[in-house]
Amino acid sequence: MKIVNILEEIEKVDGDIYERLSPRRKAMREFFSIGSKVAAAAMPFAIGSMFNKAYGQTVPSSVINVLQYALTLEHFEYNFYKAGLAASALTMPAAEKTALEIIRDSELKHVNFLKTVITSAGATPVAEKTAYDFTAMGTFPTVFTSYATFLAVAQVLEDTGVRAYKGRAGELLGQKVYLTAALGIHAVEARHAAKIRYMRRTNGQAASTKPYITGGNDTGIAAANGNYGGATPESNVTQAGITITGINGQAITVNAATEAFDEALTAAEVLALVAPFGVS
Repeated sequence: MKIVNILEEIEKVDGDIYERLSPRRKAMREFFSIGSKVAAAAMPFAIGSMFNKAYGQTVPSSVINVLQYALTLEHFEYNFYKAGLAASALTMPAAEKTALEIIRDSELKHVNFLKTVITSAGATPVAEKTAYDFTAMGTFPTVFTSYATFLAVAQVLEDTGVRAYKGRAGELLGQKVYLTAALGIHAVEARHAAKIRYMRRTNGQAASTKPYITGGNDTGIAAANGNYGGATPESNVTQAGITITGINGQAITVNAATEAFDEALTAAEVLALVAPFGVS
């Protein structure tokens, strides 16, 4: 763990971090002291203590709840790619396997990052499940034997993950460090979704698939309708009370209007969608 890098990242969103701790030079000495004297396992607790000092309060339980929720989903996504890449019956082009390995490793980085942040905030990170049902109770029985099914499920999960992060970002308002971190992960998840969508298209599964959601459920999988629904479905064409289609006389289609925005899913909606996979 590079403590200086942590300080630099926090300074980007909170320019007063050093003044909150103490004068810059003294703060740097304190952090270097932690790095040289504290065992690696205890590092998050020591840093968390200094953050509490900097902000004069413990991290609100509501923020911890959002981080635990994100970690629950990241555990699931990492294990999905881990299991898929280890499945002997699942064959795929070498270049695409490399891409999936990168996505898997990215999910693991998210897991480890969130675990460190939660621990630093004085809480115990939620553990991954001992087992997941990646068939979603038999909905996708060939998920690890058919590459087409695997990619289809991956697309649904990544699209849902993007909507999940957006749904809870508002709960981190006023918590700049945590909000910035969450939005950073949200952006990476969106890249994962775009890559998986491209891979489905190049494999001939969905010739019209774009890097982003078009209309409502554009996966071609009826069982995934709920993942693109919700209180505000992906088919929504109204933003801030304004109907986008035909706005100001412009020829804006439903597809174009829906492609311009991702819609949020609530925590309850997301947890209901991933429950068949054994996630709770």
